[in-house]
Amino acid sequence: LCYRCTQQDYCCVVMKTSAVLVVLLSLLLATTVVVDAQNYKPTWESLDARPLPQWYDDSKFGIFIHWGVFSVPSYTCGGVAAEWYWYGLETTECIKEFHTKTYGPNFQYQDFANSFSAALFNATEWAEIFRNSGAKYVVLTSKHHEGFTNWPSNVSWNWNSMDLHPHQDNVGLVTKAVRQAGLHMGLYHSLFEWYNPLYLADKANKASTQVYVDTILTPELHDIVNTYHPEVIWSDGDWEQSDTYWKSKEFLAWLYNSSPVRDTVVVNDRWGAGDTCKHGGFYTCSDRYNPGKLLVHKWENALTVDKRTWGYARNSKLDDFLSIQELLFELASTVSCNGNMLLNVGPTPEGTITPIYQERLAQLGSWLKINGKAIYNTTYWRAQNDSASGTVWYTSSKDSRADQRTIYAIVLQWPSNNVLSLIHPKASAGTSKFMLLGTDITLKFQSNLSGGVKIEFPGFNTLPSNIASQTAWVVAMTGVQ
Repeated sequence: LCYRCTQQDYCCVVMKTSAVLVVLLSLLLATTVVVDAQNYKPTWESLDARPLPQWYDDSKFGIFIHWGVFSVPSYTCGGVAAEWYWYGLETTECIKEFHTKTYGPNFQYQDFANSFSAALFNATEWAEIFRNSGAKYVVLTSKHHEGFTNWPSNVSWNWNSMDLHPHQDNVGLVTKAVRQAGLHMGLYHSLFEWYNPLYLADKANKASTQVYVDTILTPELHDIVNTYHPEVIWSDGDWEQSDTYWKSKEFLAWLYNSSPVRDTVVVNDRWGAGDTCKHGGFYTCSDRYNPGKLLVHKWENALTVDKRTWGYARNSKLDDFLSIQELLFELASTVSCNGNMLLNVGPTPEGTITPIYQERLAQLGSWLKINGKAIYNTTYWRAQNDSASGTVWYTSSKDSRADQRTIYAIVLQWPSNNVLSLIHPKASAGTSKFMLLGTDITLKFQSNLSGGVKIEFPGFNTLPSNIASQTAWVVAMTGVQ
């Protein structure tokens, strides 16, 4: 009513003045938000400049989970991993023969969804296994190349875990349990789908159309981010098309600028043909990537406990699985060279994690309980490994002052005659100290005239049982250069 007053009316003047002040204040606040917030553009120059959230580098070790309809046939042969079974039906003779013999010639891959039961699945048990392994984050397949979504996607009608078996939101259940266990949660997502007709049409058009991207891919990516708030987006299935076709840069700009996880999310480098090991967040470069040398750009070694496959395989043999010694080599050499290790397990279609996987994860957890100081919240040292022994990898604490840092030597083989010879550490009497992690034992040492140091280990039979039973040991070194 006041705006009907005359210009001289006091009420009108006050109200109009207040309105103007509100508008000005709103504009000021809006301007402040724009100035304070980083505005990433959909260009690699801009996106690659985004700093990696610190939690990821500090975590060092995560768990990868490949679980989907492919877990039902659970068969690998001819170099075709279990999660590629559907593709193998079209390309690989031993897969075709197994399928026809086991299921008959008329059994379609889609029919396997009826047996993706998750009848014994317990997300809380999974999360406890992962937490006890010492992992700090988890990455679950939300959708693999088969196109089946582990959540009730509204653009994957009748080909998702809610419409079909197991009639539940697998992503939601795992996400909730993982976060309750105190771990970071991430999602794997395949950009392409082998046999999606919309994608195949775009592909036939040489990517001049983007119907699949606009109607399937982009809505799915926004859906999982807005619904589950993953802190890792692990992209894959990118290699057939450019990032321009996938609209990857546009998605990442939204993810970094406006999404609910813009401050904490990390992504990998699989966003289009030619992008791997060049653009994105952390680099993966290839499956099971472990360069054995320092990469200053953060990277990740994604590898499998079962050497032949990412998905569960019923026909795996004992020697297909990495030993704890091999896994500790991967962990030590990865972290020493500025990488994270993402270790994959493949659950059964019933939703269980088989004992061989559980054993390996428990072994890692036991080792990390004693030696975690050498892994978590560390950084790379000036040397990564030691050529004197060939089985020693270095990490460093992150203290700002060099003279306050602890250097860790991860020893993958007990030294011959109980004497460890190292080339790189420079020690001096009175200031240097060497301790065996997990004990209160101070190790004697002798500096070499030519450089380096010789460290005297205790007799093996004098060690506490939990230390003697290890397959790798850590020497914490202070006061060394």
